[in-house]
Amino acid sequence: MFIAIFSLTLLGGALGLFLGYAARRLAVEGNPLVEEIQAILPGSQCGQCGFPGCAGAAQALANHEAPVTLCPPGGREVVALLAAKLGVEVNLTEVADTVPQVAEVLEDLCIGCTRCYKACPTDAILGAAKQIHAVFREACTACGKCVEVCPTEATRLIPVPVTLQSWYWSKPSLQGATA
Repeated sequence: MFIAIFSLTLLGGALGLFLGYAARRLAVEGNPLVEEIQAILPGSQCGQCGFPGCAGAAQALANHEAPVTLCPPGGREVVALLAAKLGVEVNLTEVADTVPQVAEVLEDLCIGCTRCYKACPTDAILGAAKQIHAVFREACTACGKCVEVCPTEATRLIPVPVTLQSWYWSKPSLQGATA
């Protein structure tokens, strides 16, 4: 019995050391530009840009296969940061500056068809067939897929309500400042 335990422990330790060595020796270096671009993107993984997530969008931006205006949730700020990082000029007047949004289900219109539940990529909608649905605001990325499939227009996108957790003090403007 002790010989079996000892031999399995020895085998596990030897394989662990081998795998640790192989992980360091055979590691593939990633593109640092992709990681920097991914840090700029909002990280909501909503798919509104047409890519499966922010990592795919960052890869496409690094390869110059996508425009810097591809991220709707990011707004003008993200477009300006991406343009500066990639050395591209962009007209910011054409970029819509949206406020953070979240989906909402109007209970009096919801018929419980589960279309929004099935279309939600982040499982932010809770509900069952023939029952009223609700939205987990923390999980919603405001992709709008639930709004598109709702037959009764019971779902809509609204600005994130201001609470103690989401309120922030905006930066003062420097237009009237004197030097």
